[in-house]
Amino acid sequence: MIPVLIILGLIALLLTGLPVAFGLVTFGTLLIVAKGLPLALIPSNLFGGVNDFVLLAVPLFLLMSNILLRGGVGRDLFVAVQSWVGHLPGGLGIAALLSCGIFAAISGSSVTTAATVGTVAIPEMTKRGYGKSFTLGLLAAGGTLGILIPPSVPLIVYGVIAEQSIGKLFLAGIGPGLALILLFGIYAVVAASFGTRAVRSEKASWTERFSASRRAMPSALLAAIMLGGIYSGAFTPTEASGIGASVALLITVMQRSLSWRDFLAAVRDSVMTTSVIFLIVIGAKVFGRAITLYQIPAQVAHMFEIAGDNRWVFLLIVSTILLFVGLFLESMSMLLIMVPVFLPTVLGLGIDPVWFGVYFVLLIEIALITPPVGLNLFVIQAIAGTGLGTVIRGVTPFVLLMLLIAVVMCVVPGLALFIPYGL
Repeated sequence: MIPVLIILGLIALLLTGLPVAFGLVTFGTLLIVAKGLPLALIPSNLFGGVNDFVLLAVPLFLLMSNILLRGGVGRDLFVAVQSWVGHLPGGLGIAALLSCGIFAAISGSSVTTAATVGTVAIPEMTKRGYGKSFTLGLLAAGGTLGILIPPSVPLIVYGVIAEQSIGKLFLAGIGPGLALILLFGIYAVVAASFGTRAVRSEKASWTERFSASRRAMPSALLAAIMLGGIYSGAFTPTEASGIGASVALLITVMQRSLSWRDFLAAVRDSVMTTSVIFLIVIGAKVFGRAITLYQIPAQVAHMFEIAGDNRWVFLLIVSTILLFVGLFLESMSMLLIMVPVFLPTVLGLGIDPVWFGVYFVLLIEIALITPPVGLNLFVIQAIAGTGLGTVIRGVTPFVLLMLLIAVVMCVVPGLALFIPYGL
């Protein structure tokens, strides 16, 4: 009963509008004080929360994505992909999805992916007769690929919490990410063919295709370099983030698409986002220490044992909890609060922690496009200048498709594990 009361108490505190980081620190501190323990425990947790070399990848990946965003890389990617598939049925929808997938493999940020591709794709798709609700839903859902297809900031944080290989987590995210793109693409073609009056783009000439592809090629190669280097062992994910940020800056400078003002804005945005993430990490560290002192993870594991030593029951309960909590908490908060609670049971049931990390992030993706705090919904709404209800209607079919992939992952774990273990 105590675990339930603590979680409900935290949610109630956050619903008051208190920032997540301060809510975690406040509630964690109250729990420690109520336990009669000295407050000296808290400073060590404040420092220990971010004293990890792997977390250095977070600001560097964010800097890379913001440089690419300010440098107009999203437009180059979309134009290049559109030149090849835009004339096909649902071609613009496919182009938007592929652009999201490629940019996700560069940036690792869902919000950045949705904003970058959405800014370019929404006006073009609307002009071509694609339904507004469908278009906005497609871009909001496509943006979620940013935290599943590597590099992924949530997978980095999960790896730190669960003490798992970041490289394996990155590779495990590729299979489900590609499966999502495939399902989204099939739905886009069907919806464009039967549900809208979309007009296909004119077929681009070979000269136009090669010209657009040449401009987008450096950015696509950047993703290949990072993933290839991580998988081959040439460099660690943290080193990959530094290489990625440097190469992104080089690309945008050589293309003369990044001004000094844009660069400073990219640095400012990266610092602001990093500060928010690290404050949440610190808060979660204090809260995690508190729930450990109250033996909450052990009690939760015992509750699952009483319910039955069955991984299917456990995954069903976890999925239900995350889908519910995702209605109120943003993705990073869910990750930092819930992983320490579930991880002991995951290990006890013999569930691969790398697989569970990808499955957890997939469910977090759904939280990004479910109201009332789905960040991608608000990003796309702001770009389109429309009502939130329009975006929600459009994104609903994609939520169902993501739940389908979650079921497939449970039935066929190899969807995530084949690349890191099977090659």
